[in-house]
Amino acid sequence: MRNPSYQPEPKDAKPSLHKSISLWEATVYGVGIILGAGIYALIGEAAGIAGNVLWLSFILAAVVASFTALSYCELSSMFPKSAAEYVYVKNAFNSKFLGFLIGWIILITPLFSIATVSLAFAGYFVGLFNAPIVPIAMALIVILSVINFIGIKESARLNVIFTLVEAGGLVLIILIGLPFFGSVDYFASVEQTADFLQSMGPVAAAAALIFFAYIGFEDIANISEETVRAKTAVPKAILTSLAISTVLYVLVAASVVSVVPWQQLGESTEPMALVAGTVFGPNASLILSVIALFATTNTVLILLIVASRILYGLALDKSLPSFIARVHSKTRTPFIAIALTAITSMLFVLIGDIGEVAFVSVFGILLVFFAVNLSVILLRFSKPKAERVFRVPGNIGKFPVLPFFGVISVFFMAFHIKPSAVMLAYPIFALGIPIYLIAHYLAKKSDK
Repeated sequence: MRNPSYQPEPKDAKPSLHKSISLWEATVYGVGIILGAGIYALIGEAAGIAGNVLWLSFILAAVVASFTALSYCELSSMFPKSAAEYVYVKNAFNSKFLGFLIGWIILITPLFSIATVSLAFAGYFVGLFNAPIVPIAMALIVILSVINFIGIKESARLNVIFTLVEAGGLVLIILIGLPFFGSVDYFASVEQTADFLQSMGPVAAAAALIFFAYIGFEDIANISEETVRAKTAVPKAILTSLAISTVLYVLVAASVVSVVPWQQLGESTEPMALVAGTVFGPNASLILSVIALFATTNTVLILLIVASRILYGLALDKSLPSFIARVHSKTRTPFIAIALTAITSMLFVLIGDIGEVAFVSVFGILLVFFAVNLSVILLRFSKPKAERVFRVPGNIGKFPVLPFFGVISVFFMAFHIKPSAVMLAYPIFALGIPIYLIAHYLAKKSDK
Protein backbone atom coordinates (compact mmCIF):
# COMPACT_ATOMS: atom_id res chain seq x y z
CA MET A 1 0.00 0.00 0.00
CA ARG A 2 1.26 3.45 -0.87
CA ASN A 3 2.26 5.67 2.05
CA PRO A 4 -0.65 8.12 2.63
CA SER A 5 1.86 10.96 3.15
CA TYR A 6 3.36 10.31 -0.29
CA GLN A 7 3.01 13.25 -2.65
CA PRO A 8 4.04 12.66 -6.27
CA GLU A 9 6.24 15.31 -7.84
CA PRO A 10 4.67 17.43 -10.57
CA LYS A 11 5.50 16.14 -14.04
CA ASP A 12 7.28 19.34 -14.99
CA ALA A 13 9.30 19.54 -11.75
CA LYS A 14 13.05 19.19 -12.00
CA PRO A 15 14.38 16.14 -10.11
CA SER A 16 15.97 16.98 -6.75
CA LEU A 17 18.37 15.12 -4.49
CA HIS A 18 16.85 12.12 -2.73
CA LYS A 19 16.32 12.52 1.04
CA SER A 20 17.11 9.00 2.21
CA ILE A 21 20.02 9.15 4.68
CA SER A 22 18.97 8.34 8.24
CA LEU A 23 20.56 9.65 11.44
CA TRP A 24 22.33 6.30 11.85
CA GLU A 25 23.77 6.42 8.33
CA ALA A 26 24.84 10.05 8.70
CA THR A 27 26.62 9.16 11.96
CA VAL A 28 28.41 6.19 10.42
CA TYR A 29 29.30 8.43 7.49
CA GLY A 30 30.95 10.83 9.95
CA VAL A 31 32.78 8.08 11.84
CA GLY A 32 34.05 6.66 8.55
CA ILE A 33 35.61 9.92 7.37
CA ILE A 34 37.00 10.89 10.81
CA LEU A 35 38.72 7.56 11.44
CA GLY A 36 40.10 7.37 7.92
CA ALA A 37 43.68 6.19 7.52
CA GLY A 38 45.36 9.14 9.24
CA ILE A 39 45.37 7.64 12.73
CA TYR A 40 47.56 4.75 11.53
CA ALA A 41 50.31 7.19 10.55
CA LEU A 42 49.88 9.90 13.21
CA ILE A 43 49.78 7.84 16.38
CA GLY A 44 53.46 6.85 16.33
CA GLU A 45 54.77 10.38 15.94
CA ALA A 46 52.30 11.63 18.56
CA ALA A 47 53.45 8.95 21.04
CA GLY A 48 57.03 10.09 20.54
CA ILE A 49 55.97 13.61 21.53
CA ALA A 50 53.59 12.93 24.44
CA GLY A 51 54.83 9.62 25.89
CA ASN A 52 52.38 7.52 27.89
CA VAL A 53 50.06 10.54 28.31
CA LEU A 54 49.12 10.12 24.63
CA TRP A 55 45.50 9.37 25.62
CA LEU A 56 45.19 12.85 27.15
CA SER A 57 46.45 14.42 23.91
CA PHE A 58 43.56 12.73 22.08
CA ILE A 59 41.06 14.12 24.59
CA LEU A 60 42.56 17.61 24.31
CA ALA A 61 42.44 17.46 20.50
CA ALA A 62 38.80 16.31 20.67
CA VAL A 63 37.91 19.28 22.89
CA VAL A 64 39.54 21.67 20.41
CA ALA A 65 37.75 19.99 17.47
CA SER A 66 34.44 20.20 19.34
CA PHE A 67 34.52 24.02 19.29
CA THR A 68 34.25 24.00 15.49
CA ALA A 69 31.95 20.94 15.50
CA LEU A 70 29.45 22.84 17.65
CA SER A 71 29.57 25.76 15.19
CA TYR A 72 28.78 23.36 12.34
CA CYS A 73 25.88 22.00 14.40
CA GLU A 74 24.29 25.42 14.83
CA LEU A 75 24.80 26.48 11.22
CA SER A 76 23.61 23.17 9.76
CA SER A 77 20.42 23.48 11.82
CA MET A 78 19.88 26.93 10.25
CA PHE A 79 20.95 26.14 6.67
CA PRO A 80 20.62 22.41 5.81
CA LYS A 81 22.14 22.77 2.34
CA SER A 82 24.80 21.26 0.07
CA ALA A 83 27.94 23.39 -0.29
CA ALA A 84 27.31 24.08 3.39
CA GLU A 85 30.29 26.32 4.12
CA TYR A 86 29.51 28.48 1.09
CA VAL A 87 25.94 28.98 2.35
CA TYR A 88 27.09 29.76 5.91
CA VAL A 89 29.64 32.40 4.90
CA LYS A 90 27.40 33.95 2.24
CA ASN A 91 24.66 34.50 4.80
CA ALA A 92 26.94 35.58 7.65
CA PHE A 93 29.00 38.09 5.64
CA ASN A 94 26.17 38.93 3.23
CA SER A 95 28.67 38.35 0.41
CA LYS A 96 28.30 35.81 -2.35
CA PHE A 97 31.94 36.45 -3.32
CA LEU A 98 33.37 35.56 0.12
CA GLY A 99 31.02 32.60 0.27
CA PHE A 100 32.33 31.37 -3.07
CA LEU A 101 35.98 31.71 -1.99
CA ILE A 102 35.30 29.53 1.07
CA GLY A 103 33.27 27.17 -1.13
CA TRP A 104 36.17 27.02 -3.59
CA ILE A 105 38.66 26.18 -0.83
CA ILE A 106 36.42 23.47 0.63
CA LEU A 107 35.95 22.08 -2.90
CA ILE A 108 39.67 21.98 -3.68
CA THR A 109 40.60 20.22 -0.43
CA PRO A 110 38.63 16.98 -1.01
CA LEU A 111 39.78 16.85 -4.65
CA PHE A 112 43.41 16.84 -3.51
CA SER A 113 42.58 14.40 -0.73
CA ILE A 114 40.86 12.00 -3.15
CA ALA A 115 44.03 11.81 -5.22
CA THR A 116 46.25 11.43 -2.15
CA VAL A 117 44.17 8.68 -0.52
CA SER A 118 43.62 6.88 -3.85
CA LEU A 119 47.38 6.67 -4.29
CA ALA A 120 47.66 5.40 -0.70
CA PHE A 121 45.07 2.70 -1.53
CA ALA A 122 47.08 1.77 -4.62
CA GLY A 123 50.23 1.54 -2.49
CA TYR A 124 48.62 -1.03 -0.19
CA PHE A 125 47.08 -2.84 -3.19
CA VAL A 126 50.44 -3.09 -4.96
CA GLY A 127 52.01 -4.48 -1.81
CA LEU A 128 49.46 -7.30 -1.83
CA PHE A 129 48.87 -7.97 -5.54
CA ASN A 130 51.76 -6.36 -7.46
CA ALA A 131 50.07 -3.95 -9.89
CA PRO A 132 50.85 -0.46 -11.32
CA ILE A 133 50.01 2.28 -8.81
CA VAL A 134 48.48 5.08 -10.93
CA PRO A 135 46.04 2.89 -12.95
CA ILE A 136 44.86 1.23 -9.74
CA ALA A 137 44.24 4.62 -8.08
CA MET A 138 42.31 5.85 -11.14
CA ALA A 139 40.28 2.64 -11.36
CA LEU A 140 39.27 3.05 -7.70
CA ILE A 141 37.98 6.57 -8.41
CA VAL A 142 35.97 5.35 -11.43
CA ILE A 143 34.37 2.43 -9.55
CA LEU A 144 33.44 4.52 -6.53
CA SER A 145 32.12 7.34 -8.74
CA VAL A 146 29.77 4.84 -10.37
CA ILE A 147 28.53 3.84 -6.90
CA ASN A 148 28.13 7.55 -6.08
CA PHE A 149 26.02 7.93 -9.23
CA ILE A 150 23.84 4.87 -8.57
CA GLY A 151 22.42 6.47 -5.44
CA ILE A 152 23.17 8.05 -2.09
CA LYS A 153 21.37 5.20 -0.28
CA GLU A 154 23.58 2.61 -1.94
CA SER A 155 26.68 4.66 -1.16
CA ALA A 156 25.59 4.97 2.48
CA ARG A 157 25.09 1.20 2.79
CA LEU A 158 28.56 0.51 1.42
CA ASN A 159 29.95 3.15 3.76
CA VAL A 160 28.40 1.36 6.75
CA ILE A 161 30.11 -1.92 5.81
CA PHE A 162 33.51 -0.32 5.18
CA THR A 163 33.32 1.79 8.35
CA LEU A 164 32.63 -1.31 10.45
CA VAL A 165 35.75 -2.96 8.99
CA GLU A 166 37.72 0.25 9.44
CA ALA A 167 36.64 0.62 13.07
CA GLY A 168 37.27 -3.10 13.50
CA GLY A 169 40.97 -2.48 12.88
CA LEU A 170 41.08 -0.06 15.80
CA VAL A 171 39.03 -2.41 17.97
CA LEU A 172 41.59 -5.13 17.15
CA ILE A 173 44.39 -2.89 18.45
CA ILE A 174 42.36 -2.24 21.62
CA LEU A 175 41.80 -5.98 22.15
CA ILE A 176 45.51 -6.64 21.60
CA GLY A 177 46.37 -4.15 24.31
CA LEU A 178 43.67 -5.25 26.77
CA PRO A 179 45.84 -7.86 28.58
CA PHE A 180 48.60 -5.24 28.89
CA PHE A 181 46.44 -2.45 30.38
CA GLY A 182 47.94 -1.18 33.64
CA SER A 183 51.46 -2.23 32.70
CA VAL A 184 52.70 1.39 32.37
CA ASP A 185 52.23 4.74 34.09
CA TYR A 186 49.66 6.52 31.89
CA PHE A 187 50.61 9.89 33.41
CA ALA A 188 54.30 9.61 32.48
CA SER A 189 55.05 12.40 30.01
CA VAL A 190 58.18 12.77 27.89
CA GLU A 191 59.25 15.63 30.17
CA GLN A 192 59.03 14.56 33.80
CA THR A 193 58.71 17.68 35.93
CA ALA A 194 56.97 18.86 39.05
CA ASP A 195 55.58 21.83 37.13
CA PHE A 196 52.19 20.69 35.79
CA LEU A 197 52.01 23.39 33.09
CA GLN A 198 55.48 22.52 31.83
CA SER A 199 54.64 18.80 31.70
CA MET A 200 51.55 19.64 29.62
CA GLY A 201 53.73 21.15 26.87
CA PRO A 202 54.39 17.83 25.07
CA VAL A 203 50.76 16.80 25.58
CA ALA A 204 49.55 19.99 23.86
CA ALA A 205 52.12 19.61 21.06
CA ALA A 206 50.92 16.05 20.39
CA ALA A 207 47.30 17.27 20.51
CA ALA A 208 48.06 19.79 17.76
CA LEU A 209 49.27 16.94 15.56
CA ILE A 210 46.40 14.63 16.53
CA PHE A 211 43.81 17.34 15.78
CA PHE A 212 44.10 16.46 12.10
CA ALA A 213 42.91 12.91 12.86
CA TYR A 214 39.55 14.44 13.85
CA ILE A 215 39.00 16.34 10.60
CA GLY A 216 36.03 14.97 8.69
CA PHE A 217 33.05 15.70 10.93
CA GLU A 218 32.44 18.84 8.85
CA ASP A 219 31.69 16.74 5.76
CA ILE A 220 28.40 15.58 7.29
CA ALA A 221 26.98 19.08 6.72
CA ASN A 222 27.37 18.66 2.95
CA ILE A 223 24.89 15.77 2.78
CA SER A 224 22.18 17.78 4.57
CA GLU A 225 19.94 17.93 1.49
CA GLU A 226 19.93 14.12 1.34
CA THR A 227 19.42 13.57 5.09
CA VAL A 228 16.00 12.97 6.59
CA ARG A 229 15.05 15.70 9.12
CA ALA A 230 18.43 17.29 8.51
CA LYS A 231 18.00 20.22 10.92
CA THR A 232 18.05 17.83 13.87
CA ALA A 233 19.79 14.79 12.39
CA VAL A 234 22.95 16.51 11.08
CA PRO A 235 23.91 18.19 14.42
CA LYS A 236 23.30 14.89 16.24
CA ALA A 237 25.38 12.99 13.66
CA ILE A 238 28.28 15.47 13.95
CA LEU A 239 28.48 15.28 17.75
CA THR A 240 27.85 11.53 17.96
CA SER A 241 30.46 10.65 15.33
CA LEU A 242 33.01 12.89 17.07
CA ALA A 243 32.24 11.24 20.43
CA ILE A 244 32.51 7.68 19.03
CA SER A 245 35.80 8.49 17.30
CA THR A 246 37.20 10.05 20.49
CA VAL A 247 36.39 6.97 22.60
CA LEU A 248 38.07 4.69 20.02
CA TYR A 249 41.09 6.98 19.75
CA VAL A 250 41.62 7.23 23.53
CA LEU A 251 41.38 3.45 23.99
CA VAL A 252 43.76 2.87 21.07
CA ALA A 253 46.21 5.41 22.53
CA ALA A 254 46.20 3.63 25.90
CA SER A 255 46.54 0.27 24.16
CA VAL A 256 49.56 1.05 21.96
CA VAL A 257 51.69 2.49 24.78
CA SER A 258 50.75 -0.52 26.94
CA VAL A 259 52.09 -3.01 24.37
CA VAL A 260 55.08 -1.11 22.95
CA PRO A 261 57.21 1.55 24.71
CA TRP A 262 56.40 5.04 23.45
CA GLN A 263 60.04 5.55 22.39
CA GLN A 264 59.77 2.67 19.89
CA LEU A 265 56.39 3.89 18.66
CA GLY A 266 57.87 7.33 18.00
CA GLU A 267 60.61 5.85 15.82
CA SER A 268 58.33 3.48 13.86
CA THR A 269 56.92 4.28 10.42
CA GLU A 270 54.21 1.60 10.94
CA PRO A 271 53.27 1.91 14.63
CA MET A 272 50.03 -0.09 14.39
CA ALA A 273 51.81 -2.94 12.58
CA LEU A 274 54.49 -2.82 15.29
CA VAL A 275 51.86 -3.23 18.01
CA ALA A 276 50.07 -6.06 16.19
CA GLY A 277 53.37 -7.71 15.27
CA THR A 278 54.46 -7.76 18.91
CA VAL A 279 51.55 -10.10 19.68
CA PHE A 280 50.73 -11.84 16.39
CA GLY A 281 54.12 -11.87 14.67
CA PRO A 282 55.05 -10.88 11.06
CA ASN A 283 51.65 -11.85 9.59
CA ALA A 284 50.05 -8.93 11.43
CA SER A 285 51.15 -6.51 8.71
CA LEU A 286 49.01 -8.45 6.20
CA ILE A 287 45.92 -8.03 8.41
CA LEU A 288 46.51 -4.30 8.76
CA SER A 289 47.16 -3.90 5.03
CA VAL A 290 43.75 -5.43 4.25
CA ILE A 291 42.08 -3.16 6.81
CA ALA A 292 43.94 -0.20 5.28
CA LEU A 293 42.43 -1.08 1.88
CA PHE A 294 38.94 -0.78 3.38
CA ALA A 295 39.84 2.43 5.24
CA THR A 296 41.27 4.18 2.18
CA THR A 297 38.42 2.98 -0.07
CA ASN A 298 35.85 4.30 2.40
CA THR A 299 37.64 7.65 2.66
CA VAL A 300 37.73 8.07 -1.13
CA LEU A 301 34.02 7.19 -1.44
CA ILE A 302 33.00 9.76 1.16
CA LEU A 303 35.24 12.46 -0.32
CA LEU A 304 33.79 11.83 -3.80
CA ILE A 305 30.29 12.32 -2.37
CA VAL A 306 31.36 15.47 -0.50
CA ALA A 307 33.11 17.09 -3.48
CA SER A 308 30.25 16.36 -5.88
CA ARG A 309 27.67 17.82 -3.45
CA ILE A 310 29.77 20.97 -3.00
CA LEU A 311 29.93 21.36 -6.79
CA TYR A 312 26.19 20.77 -6.99
CA GLY A 313 25.45 23.35 -4.29
CA LEU A 314 27.65 26.02 -5.86
CA ALA A 315 26.06 25.46 -9.26
CA LEU A 316 22.54 25.42 -7.83
CA ASP A 317 23.17 28.91 -6.42
CA LYS A 318 24.63 29.98 -9.81
CA SER A 319 28.13 30.53 -8.44
CA LEU A 320 29.17 27.96 -11.04
CA PRO A 321 27.46 27.16 -14.37
CA SER A 322 23.95 25.95 -13.54
CA PHE A 323 24.11 22.85 -15.77
CA ILE A 324 26.48 21.29 -13.17
CA ALA A 325 23.52 21.15 -10.77
CA ARG A 326 21.48 18.80 -12.98
CA VAL A 327 20.08 15.80 -11.12
CA HIS A 328 19.46 12.46 -12.82
CA SER A 329 15.75 11.66 -12.94
CA LYS A 330 16.17 7.99 -11.89
CA THR A 331 19.11 7.94 -9.48
CA ARG A 332 18.35 11.41 -8.03
CA THR A 333 22.08 12.15 -7.89
CA PRO A 334 23.98 15.16 -9.39
CA PHE A 335 25.49 13.17 -12.27
CA ILE A 336 27.40 16.02 -13.95
CA ALA A 337 28.97 17.11 -10.64
CA ILE A 338 29.88 13.47 -9.96
CA ALA A 339 31.54 13.13 -13.39
CA LEU A 340 33.49 16.39 -13.00
CA THR A 341 34.67 15.34 -9.54
CA ALA A 342 35.90 12.01 -10.87
CA ILE A 343 37.71 13.53 -13.87
CA THR A 344 39.41 16.26 -11.82
CA SER A 345 40.51 13.79 -9.15
CA MET A 346 42.02 11.48 -11.75
CA LEU A 347 43.97 14.39 -13.24
CA PHE A 348 45.45 15.06 -9.80
CA VAL A 349 46.34 11.36 -9.51
CA LEU A 350 48.46 11.72 -12.68
CA ILE A 351 50.71 14.13 -10.79
CA GLY A 352 51.86 11.11 -8.79
CA ASP A 353 53.50 12.19 -5.55
CA ILE A 354 51.40 15.10 -4.28
CA GLY A 355 52.48 14.89 -0.66
CA GLU A 356 53.24 18.62 -0.43
CA VAL A 357 49.87 19.47 -1.94
CA ALA A 358 48.19 17.33 0.73
CA PHE A 359 49.29 19.89 3.32
CA VAL A 360 47.46 22.53 1.25
CA SER A 361 44.25 20.62 2.02
CA VAL A 362 44.91 20.82 5.75
CA PHE A 363 45.64 24.56 5.56
CA GLY A 364 42.48 25.05 3.51
CA ILE A 365 40.36 23.24 6.09
CA LEU A 366 41.75 25.48 8.84
CA LEU A 367 40.78 28.57 6.83
CA VAL A 368 37.27 27.17 6.41
CA PHE A 369 37.03 26.37 10.14
CA PHE A 370 38.01 29.99 10.88
CA ALA A 371 35.25 31.28 8.57
CA VAL A 372 32.63 28.88 9.99
CA ASN A 373 33.32 29.83 13.62
CA LEU A 374 33.29 33.51 12.71
CA SER A 375 30.00 33.00 10.84
CA VAL A 376 28.28 31.77 14.02
CA ILE A 377 29.44 34.87 15.88
CA LEU A 378 28.32 37.27 13.14
CA LEU A 379 24.93 35.61 12.65
CA ARG A 380 24.18 35.84 16.38
CA PHE A 381 24.24 39.63 15.95
CA SER A 382 22.92 40.06 12.39
CA LYS A 383 20.14 37.42 12.62
CA PRO A 384 19.43 36.96 16.34
CA LYS A 385 15.82 35.81 15.78
CA ALA A 386 16.60 33.29 13.02
CA GLU A 387 15.47 29.75 13.77
CA ARG A 388 18.26 27.70 15.35
CA VAL A 389 17.18 24.12 16.03
CA PHE A 390 20.60 23.63 17.63
CA ARG A 391 22.29 26.46 19.51
CA VAL A 392 25.92 26.46 20.69
CA PRO A 393 25.81 26.70 24.52
CA GLY A 394 27.75 29.25 26.55
CA ASN A 395 27.18 32.93 25.81
CA ILE A 396 28.12 36.33 27.19
CA GLY A 397 25.08 38.33 26.18
CA LYS A 398 24.69 37.67 22.46
CA PHE A 399 28.35 36.69 22.09
CA PRO A 400 28.94 32.89 21.70
CA VAL A 401 32.11 31.97 23.62
CA LEU A 402 32.86 28.50 22.19
CA PRO A 403 32.97 29.61 18.52
CA PHE A 404 35.45 32.29 19.65
CA PHE A 405 37.59 29.51 21.14
CA GLY A 406 37.24 27.78 17.76
CA VAL A 407 38.69 30.87 16.04
CA ILE A 408 41.63 30.95 18.49
CA SER A 409 42.28 27.20 18.07
CA VAL A 410 42.57 27.61 14.29
CA PHE A 411 45.39 30.11 14.77
CA PHE A 412 47.13 27.66 17.12
CA MET A 413 46.84 24.77 14.66
CA ALA A 414 48.00 26.93 11.73
CA PHE A 415 51.47 27.21 13.31
CA HIS A 416 51.92 23.49 12.64
CA ILE A 417 51.47 23.82 8.86
CA LYS A 418 54.59 23.79 6.70
CA PRO A 419 55.41 27.31 5.40
CA SER A 420 55.99 25.83 1.92
CA ALA A 421 52.43 24.46 1.92
CA VAL A 422 51.04 27.86 2.91
CA MET A 423 52.92 29.55 0.04
CA LEU A 424 51.65 26.90 -2.39
CA ALA A 425 48.08 27.36 -1.12
CA TYR A 426 47.81 31.05 -2.01
CA PRO A 427 47.86 30.72 -5.84
CA ILE A 428 45.65 27.61 -5.71
CA PHE A 429 43.03 29.34 -3.56
CA ALA A 430 43.36 32.62 -5.52
CA LEU A 431 42.42 30.72 -8.68
CA GLY A 432 38.86 30.83 -7.33
CA ILE A 433 38.67 34.60 -7.98
CA PRO A 434 38.75 34.49 -11.82
CA ILE A 435 36.52 31.40 -11.77
CA TYR A 436 33.95 33.30 -9.70
CA LEU A 437 34.12 36.36 -11.99
CA ILE A 438 33.64 34.23 -15.12
CA ALA A 439 30.77 32.24 -13.56
CA HIS A 440 29.16 35.46 -12.28
CA TYR A 441 29.38 37.04 -15.75
CA LEU A 442 27.88 33.95 -17.44
CA ALA A 443 25.07 33.80 -14.86
CA LYS A 444 24.18 37.47 -15.48
CA LYS A 445 24.26 36.91 -19.23
CA SER A 446 21.94 33.90 -19.02
CA ASP A 447 19.45 35.85 -16.86
CA LYS A 448 19.03 38.56 -19.53
